[in-house]
Amino acid sequence: MEKQIKEKNELWEWTKALLIAFAIAAIIRYFLFTPIAVDGQSMMPTLEDGDRMIVNKIGYKIGEPKRFDIVVFHAPEKKNYIKRVIGLPGDTLEYKDDQLYINGEPIDEPYLDAYKSKITEGTLTEDFTLKDIDVNLDVIPEGYVFVMGDNRRYSKDSRIIGVVDQKEIIGNTSLIFWPFSDIKIVK
Repeated sequence: MEKQIKEKNELWEWTKALLIAFAIAAIIRYFLFTPIAVDGQSMMPTLEDGDRMIVNKIGYKIGEPKRFDIVVFHAPEKKNYIKRVIGLPGDTLEYKDDQLYINGEPIDEPYLDAYKSKITEGTLTEDFTLKDIDVNLDVIPEGYVFVMGDNRRYSKDSRIIGVVDQKEIIGNTSLIFWPFSDIKIVK
C-alpha cells in the first residue's frame, strides 16, 4: 500500500514537472522568441534559403525598429517576410546610381558589398524615390518602416508591397542556428 502511494506521488511529480516545462516552453515561444526558416533568396548573401533563425519578439514591444535591423513581419499575402529596415518614420528615401540616400545624405550599406562586386551589368538597386512607390508619399509615415531584401534584384519588398505597418512586425532576428555549420550572428 505504501509502495503504491509512493509510486502515485512520483507519477504526479513527473506529470507536474512535464506540464510546467510545456507551459514555460509555450510562453517562451508565444511571447519571447520563435524560430523561423528563411524561404527564398531575397536576403542573399546575408541569409541563405533554408537558414533557421531565432526571432526576438519582445524587442519591439519595448523599443522601436532601428535602421538596418533584419525583421520578420506579416506580409499582405498571409506569409511572413524577412527583410531589412531601410527607412524609418519621417525619412525621405531615394536610390540613385546604386547609392542609398536618406534625408538627402548618402548612406553606406556594407552588407551589399558582396553582391555589388559581382555585378557586371547595371546596378544592384534600380533608381527610385518614395514618390515612385506611392505618389502620395513624401516621407515614411509615423508608425511605418520601409524594408528591402539584400538581394535587391529579386526581392518583393516595400518597393512592391509599400511601407510596412510596425504593428505587423513580429520581431527582429540576427541569430542563425541551423544549419549547424553556419551558426552565426548576422548584421
